[in-house]
Amino acid sequence: MDRRAWHRVLGATPSAVSAPVPEGGAAPARRVGPTAAGRGSPPRDQDEDEGEDGSMALLTALQGDHGDAADALRIDGRALSREALLGAATAVADRVAGAPALAVLARPTLETVTAVVGGLLAGVPVVPLPPDSGPKEREHILRDSGAALLAHAAGEAAPDGASVTALPVDPAERSSTTFAEPAPDATGFVLYTSGTTGAPKGAVIRRAAIAADLDALAAAWQWTAEDTLVHGLPLFHVHGLLLGVLGALRTGSRLVHTGRPTPAGYAAAGGSLYFGVPTVWSRLAADQEAAGRLSSARLLVSGSAPLPVPVFEKLAALTGHAPIERYGMTESLITVSTRADGERRPGSVGLPLEGVRTRLVGEDGEPVPYDGESVGELQVCGPTLFSGYLNRPDADAEAWTADGWFRTGDVAVIGADGFHRIVGRASVDLIKSGGYRIGAGEVEAALRDHPAVADAAVVGAPDEDLGQVIVAYVIPDGVVTEEQLTAFVAERLSVHKRPRRVVLVPELPRNALGKVLKKQLLAEAEGR
Repeated sequence: MDRRAWHRVLGATPSAVSAPVPEGGAAPARRVGPTAAGRGSPPRDQDEDEGEDGSMALLTALQGDHGDAADALRIDGRALSREALLGAATAVADRVAGAPALAVLARPTLETVTAVVGGLLAGVPVVPLPPDSGPKEREHILRDSGAALLAHAAGEAAPDGASVTALPVDPAERSSTTFAEPAPDATGFVLYTSGTTGAPKGAVIRRAAIAADLDALAAAWQWTAEDTLVHGLPLFHVHGLLLGVLGALRTGSRLVHTGRPTPAGYAAAGGSLYFGVPTVWSRLAADQEAAGRLSSARLLVSGSAPLPVPVFEKLAALTGHAPIERYGMTESLITVSTRADGERRPGSVGLPLEGVRTRLVGEDGEPVPYDGESVGELQVCGPTLFSGYLNRPDADAEAWTADGWFRTGDVAVIGADGFHRIVGRASVDLIKSGGYRIGAGEVEAALRDHPAVADAAVVGAPDEDLGQVIVAYVIPDGVVTEEQLTAFVAERLSVHKRPRRVVLVPELPRNALGKVLKKQLLAEAEGR
């Protein structure tokens, strides 16, 4: 099999890196958002190495002599070798070459992976489309991205009313066409955000950013061609698709996608490296037999939402492995993580990846001290950042600082040793009550420590006297009262951090990646 063809899938080596610097240092080049998919590439950092020889040497080292097993890629019981996937993806590339963008109905199937890789081989920006998206959201994404084609599994009907040409994909097809390698700054993906404050925005992701992120993660997690990666995550997000599929293709590791991320599926997969969201790990921790079968794994990686400390501790006890936690978002890819060879602290996402810098900034624009207590907005810079929002210069203006750092919108705490702890979203998780600034995550963690609490989410509801008051939504695991929980938090934190109202609920609203829908809870707390 031609290893250079696989390099063309990602198209770039990561930039040369230096040790992470928590704050200060030279500002990065300003990333200017494009106005259409594949246009308006941002300026490259001066230290980026894009030489082809270096790229090939790096890829060969990562993939090594792993071979090409017949089941190198397995999704929900169906398998392909890398050579077969390359041939099938090239057949897709033949049909999409020259298109402005390729939308892919991103079900967890071999057809989805074939279509995505085909688009990347042809140098066409790929636009993953959530399979459960409604007509309004789907049409917005198709129009905004400029996609001319919508790939879907052959034999499966395309979505009703789609305004673009349907492209049926059959993994049994083959082609041996050779495509020129796209430029590193070419757009690899347009990934649409959740749209919690309006229509979803398309984040334009460079091919070089993907390569840089995957190689930094491979270094942090000691991820090699000897690994078997297992997950059952959606294939329309960074976690499941860019990390969970392209990461395996770049490192040469075998991939087993379980279809659905069930404890039984994970236990039966026989992996060395597992990806999951907190909901997956919570369910696995509740299944002692399944969790025990992961004791032979090497790493358990949690992301996309905070992993509750009790789940972290139970997983560690049942499997013998303290989970890896990492932080990232669509716009930045993964920027912070604990390491395979480093300390793993419950509630902490670790240190910046190679080449990434972070800083905390207060509401007054001044630096926030790294004392493990003070909260501030987390800002990042580095080679993994997106180019900008598609067709949204207004959103770009809000997203970047004057000196070129990306505003994540997340609030965090950084310790003197550089370890990061994410408190939550600034818009819903930074609560201002009676002159105090309170991180919702801290209160949630305290509530989860109560033996009769299975999970909790906290929001700040408007209050005429205090500005905001803490309202806690709690899933009970036993008999407990509002008064008991309020007192419990006050004793462990401080009186001003106690919930003023506790609502016992059977479940918390979540999105496909397990993130709690805080805006929905806030609307309920406000009586809307």
